[in-house]
Amino acid sequence: MGTWLRRLPSAHTPLPPAPLPNRRYLGCSTAHPGSGRGAPTGLRLPACPALRLPARPAPGLLPRGGAPSMPAAGGDRAGPGPLRQRGSRRPQGAPAASALSARPPAGCRAALGLVTLLSFASRFHRLPEPPHVCWDETHFGKMGSYYINRTFFFDVHPPLGKMLIGLAGYLSGYDGTFPFQKPGDRYEQHNYMGMRGFCAFLGSCLVPFAYLTVLELSKSMPAALLTAFILIFDTGCITLSQYILLDPILMFFLMGAVLSMVKCNSCSDRPFSASWWLWLSLTGVNLAGAMGVKFVGLFVVLLVGLNTIYDLWDLLGNLNVSLVMFGKHLLARVFCLILLPLTLYVAMFAVHFEVLNKSGPGDGFFSSAFQSQLIGNNLHNVSIPEHLAYGSVVTMKNLRMAGGYLHSHWHLYPEGVGARQQQVTAYLHKDLNNLWIIKKHDSDTDLLDSSSPVEFVRHGDIIRLEHKETSRNLHSHQHEAPLTRKHFQVTGYGINGTGDSNDFWRIEVVGRRAGKLIKVLRSKIRLTHVATGCILGSSGKTLPKWGWEQVEVTCTPYVKETPNSLWNFEDHINPKLPNISLDVLKPSFVEILLESHMVMIRGNSGLKPKDNEVTSKPWHWPINYQGLRFSGVNETDYRVYLLGNPVVWWLNLFTIGLYLLIAISTAVALKRGVQLTSEHKELSRVVLCGGGQVALGWLLHYLPFFMMGRVLYFHHYFPAMLFSSMLTGITWDTLLKFFSQFLSPAATGRRVYGGGILALILLIMYSFYLFHPLSYGMIGPMASDPSSPMAGLRWMDSWEF
Repeated sequence: MGTWLRRLPSAHTPLPPAPLPNRRYLGCSTAHPGSGRGAPTGLRLPACPALRLPARPAPGLLPRGGAPSMPAAGGDRAGPGPLRQRGSRRPQGAPAASALSARPPAGCRAALGLVTLLSFASRFHRLPEPPHVCWDETHFGKMGSYYINRTFFFDVHPPLGKMLIGLAGYLSGYDGTFPFQKPGDRYEQHNYMGMRGFCAFLGSCLVPFAYLTVLELSKSMPAALLTAFILIFDTGCITLSQYILLDPILMFFLMGAVLSMVKCNSCSDRPFSASWWLWLSLTGVNLAGAMGVKFVGLFVVLLVGLNTIYDLWDLLGNLNVSLVMFGKHLLARVFCLILLPLTLYVAMFAVHFEVLNKSGPGDGFFSSAFQSQLIGNNLHNVSIPEHLAYGSVVTMKNLRMAGGYLHSHWHLYPEGVGARQQQVTAYLHKDLNNLWIIKKHDSDTDLLDSSSPVEFVRHGDIIRLEHKETSRNLHSHQHEAPLTRKHFQVTGYGINGTGDSNDFWRIEVVGRRAGKLIKVLRSKIRLTHVATGCILGSSGKTLPKWGWEQVEVTCTPYVKETPNSLWNFEDHINPKLPNISLDVLKPSFVEILLESHMVMIRGNSGLKPKDNEVTSKPWHWPINYQGLRFSGVNETDYRVYLLGNPVVWWLNLFTIGLYLLIAISTAVALKRGVQLTSEHKELSRVVLCGGGQVALGWLLHYLPFFMMGRVLYFHHYFPAMLFSSMLTGITWDTLLKFFSQFLSPAATGRRVYGGGILALILLIMYSFYLFHPLSYGMIGPMASDPSSPMAGLRWMDSWEF
């Protein structure tokens, strides 16, 4: 790919209707310095804008004494002195090339103002409607409330998006008291507009970001306008921007990173200038923001990383750049694109843990040591007995991330699932059903009697665990586990502590010798079933409805030391023992940071669809196969339906195939040495360089979903949709320019070109006119009813509006 990217046509002739800046590039010839071979006529092509090099060596670029002799394009030797380029001469008083390159096409500022105004108007129109909780507002609005109340919670995404939502609510006067229990709950007097308005503001910024990105890549205002109108009038983008969701926040940072990267590339002829440092730093800041909202922000990190690697590789091959200067370029990118984003990313978690210092619904997902730092948690500022003794009431926590507490309840396993005995599960939350009493395997005396001596539990002892609430013993046998094949079922068995020999377990501490005492919280223990030799563990699999969607507990016959089969004792109640403070267990920030990431990753991979929830597959998304209900189901409900503008989405899909055809044809023509006019050279550069970067962004934000095992939804495609929309603007602008150049006179070509762009924009606007009720709300008959305003618009049976 690198070979033909360097052979792209240079632009020395302005294109109608907007004059093109006369940019200067180094390395315009395909001949490598010193090779003695030149390129065929018409193929002296510059590098892509992303790989543009300084037109004139900056101080320190060349060794003292002037530039070395360099070969000319045709292989002749040039004399000593600075490298001379085509287009480097200019009449006295003419503006420098750098000034020309910075000058935008005529009228682009007015166009930018227009599309920005339309974007904000479309996103803020009817923003208060409906005045009730819609779709995932029940999650992210609630999490914003948790930040305002400083209540700790668990989520599968990094914290930045929820922190910003909480901050927007706090600054707008929301007090964090609305429960956000379920979709449809009315907000009543609660101030929710600050949070919705914040998300709508960031969603509105996507349009000017995309406009400026396409303008920078194509140097064509019509291409940028077409892209902007696609996003302004897409019903899906509007809907996703109007509610308390993470998606507009994620896409804001994503597009900010792409725009900053493209702007930094355009400053590559002025390295280490103020503007170059600004855009490079902003790229790093936006990368941290994208990663801090959702882990899919990694995709734009990969896009910027590939661009940076290619940029550095091109610099390394430029003999005008000394190794010292190359080292400076490398260090600048390491600082701005690696160290700066990492620092900001870690700082987000520092703020997150500092703000959320009160016990909440997320405690059980984290280790006992972490929980001891949360105000209100039963482990916070408490003293408990240090060593385990018989008669103690304890809770056992699995050391697998989000493994849960050993738990039982009165419900039995259903018919056909092993023995019909009491269920034993792992539960992620604090509960009285997590309490167990440690007893001797061969005695049932009351060991908490003040007259009986204290007997400590030691490594290697055989014990019995009696469930405090139901008085049944922890039990296993050779019936198969509910979900995990070849593992044994674990149940609660017996009456008032009386059972059989399958209730006996050998307690062992990892790394200890026989006879050693067992420490609460700090000792990692495993329970080996005496009768079968299997080991008690949490499989991590979620049980069906009959198991209350708790985590499966099994007894594995495979003797292997993994976090699944290791436990620690957390709560410990024994009035006969002295207590110690838990402050000695305080974890470091690095330990908390690593633990939180492990919990998030495991939680993300284990996401399951809820009842009646509409999930989808990645191949559904580009064809707009199925939407999502944001609000309402029946005719009397206020219905909002997330679905892309069909004309926009199908045009984007068609354009992806069209672009591949054009790009391959262009690359083959250049490789075969086809003679091109200066206008066609510039169009080839736009297609292969500008379009290539956008197409790569679409691939990186779409293809990885085919490899994900977690549940997927339609809204996951919208970051990729931003790239496909930019590709549509670039491709159709280039195609119309190409064909208009064959028309005579030139005025006819310009009319065809302008008419084609206008026709596409009008088609998109008309489609938006038809489908806008999907975004702004519908009340009345469904689309299947002839009297419905949406009658005749249900073009696919899978659409549910």
